[in-house]
Amino acid sequence: MVDALIKSLNPRKTPETRPAELDPSEFLAAAVRADQPRPSRAEAEQAVHTLLSYIGENPGREGLLDTPRRVVEAFDELYQGYHQCPAEVLDRTFGETAGYDDFVLVRDIEFTSQCEHHMMPFYGRAHIAYTPVERVVGLSKLARLTDIFARRLQTQEHLTAQVAAAIDEILKPRGVAVLIEAEHTCMSVRGVAKHGAMTFTSRYTGMFRDNPAEQSRFLSMVRAPQR
Repeated sequence: MVDALIKSLNPRKTPETRPAELDPSEFLAAAVRADQPRPSRAEAEQAVHTLLSYIGENPGREGLLDTPRRVVEAFDELYQGYHQCPAEVLDRTFGETAGYDDFVLVRDIEFTSQCEHHMMPFYGRAHIAYTPVERVVGLSKLARLTDIFARRLQTQEHLTAQVAAAIDEILKPRGVAVLIEAEHTCMSVRGVAKHGAMTFTSRYTGMFRDNPAEQSRFLSMVRAPQR
């Protein structure tokens, strides 16, 4: 009986495994196919009408008469990332780098996304670095790539992994580093209601994953004060 107790307190450790890689179809093409069946705009507006009734509102009152149309139009803007192709954003590169062999960092990329669990906003900043091999991508493309993935229903962890995987797969650099910091309104304005709590997620590939010194240098540059 004592042996059984000792075994229960010391479970056999399972070998560590690397996280599963993302399916390239997740980040190389638009999320919505042209032949994918979708509800009509009228059906979408009717769904908003139903939700208004559910919360106890009168959808027929003056202030809400046009709300279903406005909500659907807002959804078209907030979720436009489903119709955009990440691979196309990173497709054009430039070779005139004069032999540049250090990493490129774009920090403080502001974004807003929507939590897939509650459909409530989370927002913050992304910091992205990659070490190019001969060719570089336009700096604004990293911000556009972040926006494409952010304008879909997301978790912060998945968003971080998608941005890193897309850069790694399409640009084939020596390494990628992505750090995202965000506040989630599903945590700050509902539930535990902890305003100001920040969530940090990171993803490293190649030289950033294998070399702690490069990770530290990336983080120190991200945290350096702005001039």
